[in-house]
Amino acid sequence: MADERNRIAVIGGGPAGMMAAGTARSYGAEVVLFDHSGRLGKKLAITGKGRCNLTNHCPLPEFLENVTANPHFLYSALNALSPEDTMAFFEGLGVPLKTERGNRVYPQSDKASSIVEAMKNYIEGVPVRFSHVRALKKEEGGISVVTDRGDERFDAVILATGGKSYPLTGSDGSGYALASRLGHSVTELIPSLVPIECKGGICGEMMGLSLRNVAIKVLRADGKTVYEDFGEMLFTHFGVSGPVILSASARLRGYDLSELTLSIDLKPALDEKTLDARLLSDFRAEKNRDFINSLGALLPAKMIPVFARMTGVDPRKKVNAITKEERRAILRTLKDFRVMLLRFRPIEEAIVTSGGVRVTEVNPKNMSSKLVEGLYFAGEILDLDAYTGGFNLQIAFSTGFLAGRSAALQEKG
Repeated sequence: MADERNRIAVIGGGPAGMMAAGTARSYGAEVVLFDHSGRLGKKLAITGKGRCNLTNHCPLPEFLENVTANPHFLYSALNALSPEDTMAFFEGLGVPLKTERGNRVYPQSDKASSIVEAMKNYIEGVPVRFSHVRALKKEEGGISVVTDRGDERFDAVILATGGKSYPLTGSDGSGYALASRLGHSVTELIPSLVPIECKGGICGEMMGLSLRNVAIKVLRADGKTVYEDFGEMLFTHFGVSGPVILSASARLRGYDLSELTLSIDLKPALDEKTLDARLLSDFRAEKNRDFINSLGALLPAKMIPVFARMTGVDPRKKVNAITKEERRAILRTLKDFRVMLLRFRPIEEAIVTSGGVRVTEVNPKNMSSKLVEGLYFAGEILDLDAYTGGFNLQIAFSTGFLAGRSAALQEKG
């Protein structure tokens, strides 16, 4: 076990920081947690639309396939704390869990606050200093943490300050500067898992509309598909968001979004022949109604005016007068509802920051700096990110656990 005099500072009160602090304490270290947001787990409390998709219950190879940056760096961390371990950890803290579609794990309460409170309970007794860390100073045999209240010396420091997304939750990118001043390099920071702005005003007309069980494709100008997915999406005042869009954004880095088109299959469970039969049946039942008033069984009300316009069919045309060619246009629009993309929203609105402290400068076996003795990293500050589905939070928990244990035991590569 670690020597009683071994003192560790954890900087950052998010999932990685709290996991690191609690783990280091459990391995015998004296721990102090620093956070400048004024509230622990602030970003964690809003994840998963407030439900907190805390991990993904899938095998390690599948997990790594969903990591978009430096997946191999995570072998040791995920072996130290696997998704199964994370689930057992929270259930041991009294949080019943459930697994939903895509192996996504949530608290049974459907409240992120259940996870936040469990983490707070886990670190109960660890002193928390709500102050801004101005600098880290390497000294012989330790590192000093410089705050407005003065300097405080520690044997080890774990940087778990998060990324640059959602700055109001405390993820303001300040950790990158602390790492840089100690000689670490930081890769380009770009938004990942971020909503997308679209051209024209059609998305704004459907603002607030959520579509479930739709299939999407992102197409180049030549018609080639660069990404496809199935699930839920949302129209906003500026464009599109929701799980399938956020996952798409991680795959579309390097593309000029203004040259791409989003194609939405509104009825992916039906092939065109079956859908045509359904359409004919609906039209027979609505034969004396205007076209725009005949779509209520097929589409949500908020989408109908936009959809009718996109088909090119006169919205006031009687259903019984719709031609076979017009019906084909309606079918095409149901299977290929198109929205022109424009650009990513700013990094401040991203769920995850892509980029961070270069992982080649960090030992993956223990999360220690290869450049500064006694310095460790955990969570989103590292150049690690993944798709939606609980993968990013698992990365935070796993790297936080490994950094906390390693710092407490002062393991060296």
